[in-house]
Amino acid sequence: MGSGITDADGHEVPVTVVVGKDGPAPRVGIRLSPPAGELRWSCTPQAARDLAASLVRAAEDAESAPGEEPETVAAGELRRGDVRDGERVMTVQSVRTDGSTAHVTWKSGAGRSWTQAYAVDTPVTLRRRLPGGR
Repeated sequence: MGSGITDADGHEVPVTVVVGKDGPAPRVGIRLSPPAGELRWSCTPQAARDLAASLVRAAEDAESAPGEEPETVAAGELRRGDVRDGERVMTVQSVRTDGSTAHVTWKSGAGRSWTQAYAVDTPVTLRRRLPGGR
């Protein structure tokens, strides 16, 4: 399976991550091997964690980018992974219906979670909807 990383010409770029030491200090190394030549980068474990967190946020932002047309669904029809349309990223973690009430647990882009109650027929506009069922 490839890395999913491509260069400007669309060629697959192999990526290798290694763990080592620079004297007594631990280091994380990343090697990119595009056809034009190898690139090497090394950092502290904390910098690697910071980079990973930034990449996760960027991936979530990319996946949550507005599609061609927002879709509006009833609160009772929300499903895990749906992303609400608005200024801030809010992703559905779970939905439980209790008669005429839908209890929706949301997770923010910052990692906070909360549950909000809606009438099951309340329209909710989505930025992105995952395919498939619950």
